[in-house]
Amino acid sequence: MVFRFRGGYTAVVTPFDSQKKVNWGMIKVLADFQRSQGIRGIVPAGTTGESPTLSWDEHYRVIGSYFQAGGSSVETIAGTGSNSTEESLEATHQVADMGIRAALLVDPYYNGPSSLETRREYYEPIVGAFPEMQMVPYVIPGRTGTQLLPQDLAILAREHPNLQAVKEATGSAENARLTRKLCGPEFSIMSGDDDKTLSFMRDDLIVCSGAISVISNIAPRAVEDLTEAALAGNLEEADRLGAALEPLSATVTVKTDEQSSFGPIAVKARNPVPVKTMMNILGMDVGPCRGPLGRVTKQALNQMVEGLRRVWMRNPEILEPIEKAFDVSMEKRLRVSHSWEGLAYENAYD
Repeated sequence: MVFRFRGGYTAVVTPFDSQKKVNWGMIKVLADFQRSQGIRGIVPAGTTGESPTLSWDEHYRVIGSYFQAGGSSVETIAGTGSNSTEESLEATHQVADMGIRAALLVDPYYNGPSSLETRREYYEPIVGAFPEMQMVPYVIPGRTGTQLLPQDLAILAREHPNLQAVKEATGSAENARLTRKLCGPEFSIMSGDDDKTLSFMRDDLIVCSGAISVISNIAPRAVEDLTEAALAGNLEEADRLGAALEPLSATVTVKTDEQSSFGPIAVKARNPVPVKTMMNILGMDVGPCRGPLGRVTKQALNQMVEGLRRVWMRNPEILEPIEKAFDVSMEKRLRVSHSWEGLAYENAYD
């Protein structure tokens, strides 16, 4: 299978039960929902899938479960990156044996290799070992503390036909523009930041190919439609969808200023805490995050509830598919506070 790496892909969550064990049955429900909404592909066991807190056995089973449930109509890009080259080689071998033909490789985190080392000691051994698999570097320095730079990415793309795409999550338009300049017009730049997808697709010096999206866990059809409209040059429709999705895009990360007994403190709830919180509000029952990730503050929860209400009031078609797929009433879920009880810390700093 040759992936074009265009359009909408969902960085899918890993659902847990109340004991924080993987909810295997819910994986099929979530995959069915994504498939029914026409999403192009799914990416299990990435940042959104809480890969750092999955055991490797869970890691493989989560990927395999999503792959089987997604079926042939949904492309699967398996998260097999690590801060150990040997671990990533083994993980990629495991998913290759499942029949998966694409892998997402996050830059090696915490170790702090240079871009040169990242290319020579991490990407080249893995990409070279699996020439039949398509490899997608995941460049997210805010999480990893290191970065594969566009120059080294361009060398990889030149030397390896099976590496012709990147998940761009640096937050930098300049980095994305340099990637396009060095890697050429056929190389696929996939946005890894929902709030930048449309602007990166509209930027003539980036020409982003689509998105590996977090909010498409909630709104897969709208994300797919947005990326397809932008690719087709239908910018009026793309702008309309971008504006409709903005309350969701703005809450992938939620920042609040809280008051403690020792003074003010800034709290940042990062992916996947907000998206899982919103999915639970909407009745999608994906459970909590595993520690050290926890819950949001009450202030952040209120922001998310208000954002969801704005989407429902202005563009109900974005959330309506959830009602049918999960047998819930959106009107009730967004009106009755019982829907979000227990999703925020009761006494964050009181």
